[in-house]
Amino acid sequence: MPEPANGLITLPSAHDFATTLDRLVTALQTKGVTIFARVDHAAGAASVNMALRPTTLIIFGNPAAGTPLMQSAQTAGIDLPLKALVWQDADGAVKLSYNDPSWVAARHALGDKVSQAVTAIGRVLETFAAHATGNE
Repeated sequence: MPEPANGLITLPSAHDFATTLDRLVTALQTKGVTIFARVDHAAGAASVNMALRPTTLIIFGNPAAGTPLMQSAQTAGIDLPLKALVWQDADGAVKLSYNDPSWVAARHALGDKVSQAVTAIGRVLETFAAHATGNE
């Protein structure tokens, strides 16, 4: 797993944009994770006659996993539910980015009480991202 820069983990994808996005959504749904929203930033840009490379944000989570973090520090709710951004860079490479849960924990000073939950969330995110990008 690459070292996160400013709490952001970004993986290159071996797949095209649509396939990467589909693999992410399918993996989340298969595991029973709730998808709260899908934000197509490129479509938003097009709606105001502006161009943007494919960029879609998936907002997802599991209240059983996220609530303990917010119980520890309610401000964690600004970073929850979880998010993953599938995007295409200027060179045409597809990438998937998400916030490192350890960074979120540090940002909100969540403490040791939820450290196991943070670690578990990190492993799950890593698995979903690796599957979506073909970096298994």
